[in-house]
Amino acid sequence: MKVLTANTLSDGIAVWYSGSDWLRSINNAEIAADADAESRLTTIGALAYANNEVVDVNLIDIVVKDGKPHPTRLRERIRAEGPTIDYAGKSAAWGI
Repeated sequence: MKVLTANTLSDGIAVWYSGSDWLRSINNAEIAADADAESRLTTIGALAYANNEVVDVNLIDIVVKDGKPHPTRLRERIRAEGPTIDYAGKSAAWGI
C-alpha cells in the first residue's frame, strides 16, 4: 500500500494527497492498494508538480494500523509524525 506525499512550495512543509487536496496530516491520505491506484496517484502528483502546486512528489510505502496509514521508512515517519527528539521547543512525536 502507498500514499502520495510532497512538500509545499511556500514553506516546505510535508503534505499528503487526500483524494481531492493536499493536507498536512497523513491520517486522511488516499491509500493506493493496487497498481492501478498507484498509477493514478503518480499521474496526480506529476500534474501537481507541473502546475507548481507542490515539489518533491513521491509515492511512499505504508502500513495501516488502527485504521490510519503509517510510513514504513524512518525518513517518512519523521516527515509524518515529527522529530524523534525534542527540538526547538517541540516534543518528539514518538521515540526510537
